[in-house]
Amino acid sequence: MLARVRRRPVIFSRITRTLHASTARQRQLFDPSAVERISEDVDVCIVGGGPAGLSAAIRLKQLEQKRGKEFRIVVLEKGAEVGSHILSGAVIEPRALNELLPDWSSRPDHPLKQPATSSTMKFLTGSLALPIPHPPQMNNDGNYIVSLSQFTSWLGTIAEEMGVEVYPGFAGAGIVYSDDRKGVLGVCTNEVGLDKNFHMKETFEPGMEFRAKVTLIAEGAHGSLSKELINQFDLRRDADPQTYAIGLKEVWRVDPSQYRPGEVVHTMGWPLDWKTYGGGWVYHMADGLVSLGLVIGLDYANPWLSPYNELQRMKHHPYFSRLLSGSSTRIAYGARALNEGGLQAVPRVHFPGGALIGCSAGFVNIAKIKGTHNAMKSGMLAAEAAADALCRTNEETTVSKPESPRLSDMSVYETSLKDSWVWSDLHEVRNIRASFNTPLGIWGGIAYSGIDSLFLKGRTPWTFRNVSRTSDAAHTLPASRCKRITYPPPQPPLSTDLLTSLTLTGTNHAEDQPIHLRVRVNGLEDSTVRREHVRRNVGDYAGLLGRACPAGVYEYVDDEHTSAVEEGKSGGWGGKKLVINSQNCIHCKLCDIKVPTQDITWTVPEGGGGPKYTIT
Repeated sequence: MLARVRRRPVIFSRITRTLHASTARQRQLFDPSAVERISEDVDVCIVGGGPAGLSAAIRLKQLEQKRGKEFRIVVLEKGAEVGSHILSGAVIEPRALNELLPDWSSRPDHPLKQPATSSTMKFLTGSLALPIPHPPQMNNDGNYIVSLSQFTSWLGTIAEEMGVEVYPGFAGAGIVYSDDRKGVLGVCTNEVGLDKNFHMKETFEPGMEFRAKVTLIAEGAHGSLSKELINQFDLRRDADPQTYAIGLKEVWRVDPSQYRPGEVVHTMGWPLDWKTYGGGWVYHMADGLVSLGLVIGLDYANPWLSPYNELQRMKHHPYFSRLLSGSSTRIAYGARALNEGGLQAVPRVHFPGGALIGCSAGFVNIAKIKGTHNAMKSGMLAAEAAADALCRTNEETTVSKPESPRLSDMSVYETSLKDSWVWSDLHEVRNIRASFNTPLGIWGGIAYSGIDSLFLKGRTPWTFRNVSRTSDAAHTLPASRCKRITYPPPQPPLSTDLLTSLTLTGTNHAEDQPIHLRVRVNGLEDSTVRREHVRRNVGDYAGLLGRACPAGVYEYVDDEHTSAVEEGKSGGWGGKKLVINSQNCIHCKLCDIKVPTQDITWTVPEGGGGPKYTIT
């Protein structure tokens, strides 16, 4: 992690003193309607301090200088540090960075130290690594192998130097709507200092509101506020459902004899079967480090599949075991969901008062296995639209002061996005991932995507659509219809159990806080809802989440209650009950996406909780 001294404005010192709870209130049950929240007015509030959000903030400050108008820009980041919740491969295409910071390469502290020197693809069988043609979209000439967490931290430093107010540890937890709920006036952060039963502890502080003329949502894939806004404003009305993959990653310091700086390798085939979409990667980073991992489409059908164990098994292939031989040492692990829906799944990206940017909207180019360049560019385009909207609002306010806040119109952002290289980048590859969910099947998808990549390059009159609107969860088959997968036991140091890997994420949550993973149906959370969850997920899907979660959050354990009445009160069924180890959560969002019953809701925990990635 790049170190920096964080500037903390006077306002937050005042807020901390003002909101400190009294002893009398500590023991009270928290009542949101009875708590007075401090509200701050800003020009632009950006939720999420990733590449998209920080690019938007930096671009706004550049436009501020150019136009001679001062904008107050706030970035709320749920991670304890900027970059601590960022995870990716990652090979970066510097196209957007070149536009945002043309002088980046002359900055002595930039983290793009290792250019990609070669790109190859291999098809793995149980014992062989066979070279196969590399699609042109995966060419990495001019790209860089980086730690995306370090890259993001560096962008955060630049944003702060330019005057952006960046607040790590402040999670955007709710939307502030206009009175008629037809527009967005900002966001509120979550409460701090509640115990697991929602009573106020000594450290209690209510969340605060940031009321903004423009609100930009940059939470990443499947964020909680993004989900709410998409539903509230029906932004997906003309788009396909978003689909996802889970990416699991490790970083190793390899034996010098195996280190080839700049080498990029992608794999297909083993350990996944022919019915499961996915593939692996090996990126030789700077300083003797190697990033390796596995991406698995969350439309997989077999509930017996364990993404974590597939990654551990993959490392025992001769290609990987040789790479990780000698004095090699594993130093990091992590996992994160990523968008796979492509252009067809991009929703309307603006709403009254704001916009979705980056992976909140879904700009990953799956054929390239890259999304950072598109996320950054979307943030820059949203910043330009926001600056125009702010200038219009200021001019209108000067003429006459409206009684109610005027909602900024961000529709020009969507227009500029469709006219940009982001849209053409996604349009060219729009059918490649989608071809695997057609009657062509996996092998037909491989053949079609090869032809499209090499020859058609998206120049076709057709676009494959998810006409049935099938979600990743709906692709899951009952366990009785699938072959059970038996994984070999861990063989350290090459493979380890899940909890050993979890220690490498630096994950930490306050132990006595409300569980942020909610078993909920239509807003209801009770033992009846939980019992139905257990009945379906144990009875039909063999406890899928117990294997699918890459952090060991979910367990279906024996219920000690003996009578049916007691079992029902505990939320158990059939001698089993659900235990949620929320302190393990690394915020990957797989549970919310993949659970067949669609009754797990991921919400933001207390700000600052979660993983602490530094080199991922």
